[in-house]
Amino acid sequence: MDPIIPALGTSQTPINESEETPCYKLTLILTVLTCIISLVGLTGNAVVLWLLGFRMRRNAVSTYILNLAAADFLFLSGHVIYLPLCLINITHTIRKILICVMIFPYLTGLSMLSGAPMSQGPQKQDSSLGPWCPWLWALSLLRSILEWMFCDSLLSDADYRWCEILDFIAIAWLIVLCVVLCGSSLVLLVRILCGSRKMPLTRLYVTILLTVLVFLLCGLPFGIQWALFFRIHLNWNVLRCHVHLVSMFLSALNSSANPITYFFVGSFRQRQNRQNPKLVLQRALQDTPEVDEGGRRLPEETLELSGSRSEQ
Repeated sequence: MDPIIPALGTSQTPINESEETPCYKLTLILTVLTCIISLVGLTGNAVVLWLLGFRMRRNAVSTYILNLAAADFLFLSGHVIYLPLCLINITHTIRKILICVMIFPYLTGLSMLSGAPMSQGPQKQDSSLGPWCPWLWALSLLRSILEWMFCDSLLSDADYRWCEILDFIAIAWLIVLCVVLCGSSLVLLVRILCGSRKMPLTRLYVTILLTVLVFLLCGLPFGIQWALFFRIHLNWNVLRCHVHLVSMFLSALNSSANPITYFFVGSFRQRQNRQNPKLVLQRALQDTPEVDEGGRRLPEETLELSGSRSEQ
């Protein structure tokens, strides 16, 4: 079921040179690019983890971003380990285990991201974002453990009936999360742009909407191809190879782009050439509008003071 096996496993003795060589070249190019992007993303998420974990006083919002960065970090770590092993044609069982490990942080991050747009306002954020994160980690880990036991186990007497049930649950989980993510993001966008009682546009809402947009463009294809190509037997080996590699590349791009989104939103409209990363990240998580009652933009000192209050 591994889509890279047909490309690399027969590249030394190809039957049809025109079919095998392009897939092998694409595999090599996308693998190198994905590993480079993953290393950059690991560095960015490590900075976010360090700032939120040790340099800033945590509240519900920062705890949520901390867990999301941890999920991205683990997901990218799986990329860095999985792709080089595929190039050296490591055993199929190890690759299946690594994919199972990568799905664990992927579903965790998607679950947390799906609930973010529904949390509108400080009171809802305090009650919904932070406390749910440990439960989402636990559920995703439990699903991965059960899948390894019944589907990817080294034992020969694996229960394929339970494996099919777990596959159905995982695919249904993925569909529900995507529907909730799209629906809640649309509702949040409508409440910000339309209606008689518009919500004030804050940096936190911009951060959430940009993160959701990047995921829908880059992160979602990985979940779709995992649900289809790893659970449905297909004979189009070259197509599977291309789709799998491109989805891996896009998913690495998605997890690597999240730290860039945080620091971009936090540094937007700031005139300083050198900015404190802690204050930049703090502004990206700011849940207060940047204008006063008269519509004027608040000074920088007021924004920093507001961010400091939100941490307490």
